[in-house]
Amino acid sequence: MADVIEVGAARGDAPPPAAGAARRGAKSANRVGRATPYLFLAPYLVLFTVFGLLPIVLGLYLSVHQWDFQLPNRPFVGLDNYQELFSSDSAVFGDWWQSVRATAIFTVVSVPLLVVVPLGLALLLNRSFPGRTFFRAVYFAPYVLGVAVIGLLWRFLLDANLGLVNRVLGAVGLPSDTPWVTDVPWAWISLVGVTVWWTSGFNAVIYLAGLQDIAPELYEAAKVDGASAWERFRHVTLPGLRPVLLFVMTTTVLASANVFGQSFLITQGAPGTETRTVVWYIVEQGLRNNDAGRAAAMSIVFALMLAVVSLANFRLFRYRED
Repeated sequence: MADVIEVGAARGDAPPPAAGAARRGAKSANRVGRATPYLFLAPYLVLFTVFGLLPIVLGLYLSVHQWDFQLPNRPFVGLDNYQELFSSDSAVFGDWWQSVRATAIFTVVSVPLLVVVPLGLALLLNRSFPGRTFFRAVYFAPYVLGVAVIGLLWRFLLDANLGLVNRVLGAVGLPSDTPWVTDVPWAWISLVGVTVWWTSGFNAVIYLAGLQDIAPELYEAAKVDGASAWERFRHVTLPGLRPVLLFVMTTTVLASANVFGQSFLITQGAPGTETRTVVWYIVEQGLRNNDAGRAAAMSIVFALMLAVVSLANFRLFRYRED
């Protein structure tokens, strides 16, 4: 009988039991291996669906309805909420575009500073000198504070009558009655200055990581070729930081365009509604006026605006590998 089994196995009539079990185990291992990446992605996909995709779908649904939380009926209005944003005779046209203008002013003024100032800090902190770690921590420290702390702190410091800033200016012979939070352009100077002080540390850390990724041999080769400090910065540092610049520029533009806490707490929209931003106006429409339909339409239009700006930014700073 043993001879018959050996002959059959040699002919390939039936695989030995051990070989069949090994083959089934290999197939099972392959299936588990293919499923492993999806198992690791599953928590993120669940969170992204719940907090990303579903809010977008719900926002689109709200934007085509007259949605008042206090009323039982929410009639379908189609694209009326969108048309009101571009119709000069609508009730929200003036305030909407005023908030867009305020957001644009803040973004255009703050973004260059939040890109250039942290880069300068990173270049200084990337050098070797005593206390370098201490200064890195000092520049990054304000970023760990919440916007509520920053807003209330600077609201008191910049107060025209009781604020410490005007007291110090008066003590050194400068005007001590500057309306930092109640008049333009001082309100914009306050908002931009506080934001640069608060968030520069984060961008500086990102730049530092990028600078440390540039090979020192490139700087040594440039020195051997007689390149000056400016030429080394232009031809070695900037090309090496191109992907980092793209990240910093994109995140800074989006963060500045979504400004809310600083204007809400420091200037409170003053003077009038001059410093009331888009996000603040959307919150006001949706929560204070109970008009979630209009607020959703504003949010979607604003998101499309930011998407266009982001695409233009990627186009400008796109990274090409040689």
